[in-house]
Amino acid sequence: MVTESCFETVETPVPELGEGEALLEVRYLGIDPTIRGWLDERGNYMAGVAIGEPVRSNGVGVVVETNNPEEYPLGRAFMHLTGWQQYCIVQSNPFPPITMVPEGVDLIDVLGVLGHIGITAYVGVLEVAKPQEGETFCVSAAASSVGSIAGQIAKMRGARVIGIAGSPEKCAWLVDELGFDACIDYKRDDVAARLKELAPNGVDVFFDNVGGALLDTVLRRLAMRARVVLCGDISTYNVDGPPPPLHNVRYLMGKRARMEGFNTLDHWDHYADAAAQLAQWLAAGKIKTRVHELDGLERAPEALVRLFSGDHLGKLVVRL
Repeated sequence: MVTESCFETVETPVPELGEGEALLEVRYLGIDPTIRGWLDERGNYMAGVAIGEPVRSNGVGVVVETNNPEEYPLGRAFMHLTGWQQYCIVQSNPFPPITMVPEGVDLIDVLGVLGHIGITAYVGVLEVAKPQEGETFCVSAAASSVGSIAGQIAKMRGARVIGIAGSPEKCAWLVDELGFDACIDYKRDDVAARLKELAPNGVDVFFDNVGGALLDTVLRRLAMRARVVLCGDISTYNVDGPPPPLHNVRYLMGKRARMEGFNTLDHWDHYADAAAQLAQWLAAGKIKTRVHELDGLERAPEALVRLFSGDHLGKLVVRL
């Protein structure tokens, strides 16, 4: 399990800018499960962060110095993999891509519903899962930033939405405020029994952010021609050794079901359209979000620990 003792704070001079570069002053950091995957020498679809390097993390910052005013105008905000640092140098046309924040947009929203979090939910639901009206859509880590948005999008598509979360408070938020049809508290309920009760005909779509034993439980309750969308595997990120086996994969064959993983970077061409639609839904009140904010760069390790302990509600953000 990641702990605050894994990190140290280091002060170094801000480097001089090279040709075509700009300097971002980081305002907010998004604390996401994928950070844990990068803190491993194996990496997580990108190389692992080396000992002594800044922790890789999504963030949003404002250009305070630029040698590339056309691409990075002074004073404009950008979303990028800034890392856990106060200042970040960006080069021309970096990968992963850097995104200019539209004028008038709340910078915190760019790290959540209007950024990669919202795009992940949007693509995962509409492009991969494709729930149909009347289908049963189940989402794990439903009170997380991705899970809560995914469930709301599925609800707008006419699906019956069941969330799985880890506290009565989280379940109440999902049902009472976000409009989920039901929520299972996996820490207090018998998940298999509750799924059988809430989805007697099986789960048509399982949008999974957790993996492990919870995924195995839901595989047993799939409907005919169900779709299992693998968005995250947070239950195994801190496991030392092989992950727990999945015993119920055989039900995929019997139910003619499909299990598919996806990565938002493969769908980044959808970003503009997805962000525009998400902004419209947000303004109309069709999507609701919640932010759990901690102040100070020194609290980033605490925020990451809170992410895995479940000690938060909504999108975890660190304000610098």
